[in-house]
Amino acid sequence: MSGEPTPVIRPNTLPYADRVIIVGSDAPFGWLAAGWRDFRRAGLVSFLYGLLIAATGLALTVGLYLADLAYLIAPLVAGFMLVGPALTVGLYAISRDLEAGRRASLGRALAAWRKNSGRFLGMGLLLVAFLIVWLRFAALIFAVSFPYKPPELSHLLTSLLFTVDGLTFLGIGTVVGAGMATIVFSVSVVSLPMLLDRDVDILQAIVTSVVCVMMNARVMAVWAALIVLFTAAGLLTAYVGLAVTLPLIGHASWHAYRALIRPAG
Repeated sequence: MSGEPTPVIRPNTLPYADRVIIVGSDAPFGWLAAGWRDFRRAGLVSFLYGLLIAATGLALTVGLYLADLAYLIAPLVAGFMLVGPALTVGLYAISRDLEAGRRASLGRALAAWRKNSGRFLGMGLLLVAFLIVWLRFAALIFAVSFPYKPPELSHLLTSLLFTVDGLTFLGIGTVVGAGMATIVFSVSVVSLPMLLDRDVDILQAIVTSVVCVMMNARVMAVWAALIVLFTAAGLLTAYVGLAVTLPLIGHASWHAYRALIRPAG
């Protein structure tokens, strides 16, 4: 049943609050339904886009394993949540094309960032910076959790799940990672589609995104949880499922942006 959430802070005290629409509590499920429709309409284009991202993630994971850096695989998978938003810009472009009555194009999707390349580069570097900080934290936490002798590669999973040191690493890593993911979600959930859709600078887009999350706190918490759920489902299938779940979330995120931000002008 739909309800109207109460803003955490009075809207008139926040910058760019006049751009934000307060949505009902069931809105995220409508965004998912719209995203699924776009995925089906785009067909092979969306699937190939998701498959490309999935293949890249799998290649990075295999590379870490072959380089004897397997302890960084779990942080890398978690770190996908941090850079994931930047990878879905092409999916926003596909949804925008479908919205305008144009056929989906993989070429236009892959080149979507060119329209506002400098600002997209800035946002991308910001998200990569979060990823680097997270991986450094993960390496530090791993060193503290296993101070004497790191587990052998063949026993890494057992050591992580069934020892005090391993559970300490996972526990601290989960808390730190969740905090960073919350920040990234807040600054990117609206800013990235806005940079594709409008001629705004990075600061305006980020502030609008954060204000939108604050004004729709409960709804956005549900939306963040759904993003994590679908992304995790894709990752747990050795990245294969991302070929479907990533496009679904990307298309749905475009519809979230349309529902949350008033049209320009």
